[in-house]
Amino acid sequence: MPSTIPIAGFPPLPSARDCDPSDRRTGRILSRPSSAAWRAFLTGVAIGLAFLLSAGLAFGQAPDTRAFDALLRANVRAGVVNYPAFQDSPGFRAYVAELGKPARLSGKADELAHYINAYNALAIAGILEGLSPSTLVGRARYFKFKEWPLSGRDITLYDLEHKVIRPLGEPRIHFAIVCASRSCPLLRSEAYAAASLEAQLDGQARQFVNDPFRNRFDKATRTAYLSEIFKWFDEDFRASAGSTQKYVARYVADPEVAQGLAADGYRVEWIGYDWSLNGAPPRQ
Repeated sequence: MPSTIPIAGFPPLPSARDCDPSDRRTGRILSRPSSAAWRAFLTGVAIGLAFLLSAGLAFGQAPDTRAFDALLRANVRAGVVNYPAFQDSPGFRAYVAELGKPARLSGKADELAHYINAYNALAIAGILEGLSPSTLVGRARYFKFKEWPLSGRDITLYDLEHKVIRPLGEPRIHFAIVCASRSCPLLRSEAYAAASLEAQLDGQARQFVNDPFRNRFDKATRTAYLSEIFKWFDEDFRASAGSTQKYVARYVADPEVAQGLAADGYRVEWIGYDWSLNGAPPRQ
């Protein structure tokens, strides 16, 4: 993923495949791509810059999360969200507005922290606007139809998750992004930050896996009752650990259960997802 959601379609740097064919035949990689490749690249950059200037856009720092962080600390308790407090907060509205501006991000941790915070804030904003994932039609409106300004373009929660966050290749995001529902992971009582991201994601994974409301393990029957999150995103967990059971084994607290899961030795059943609101609803 690029460090911002693409706006003007900036081209990638010329690569080795743009080198002169004779060099590819000999296997020698040029340090300088062909002049034609550079001309194409520079033309693309010029077009992109012209687009940004004409649109009055400029890439700045990522939004300051301090107001969002303070709201989370004061109004989220064990994952239960006080939505009226967010409804009344000018700081929250300002943070959501800032998310719409193009942002300069540096590195994967910065991107992950920024986009996880953005997802969680926009998920809250959707509830404040009267949307709800509690019904099938409601989920379509909440995830796929409602667009939000983010980094210079409009995007849905669905596309933010599947086209921006998941391609960053970190399965623990599934324990960090929260779509305002009871069976979702617990919303963390602080904003995510690049400097502490590893500890934050690890803590979220361990909390989620060992929460008996979301996942349970019957050693007598060797049955794992798992959140449907593990079914929906099975490919992400398999890509990381070889199987979903092996992935869960990394975080489960019981060593005996971990050993059985690591050997794919459990039968899996899925716990039905509770889409009801994860907190006190906003005022109408």
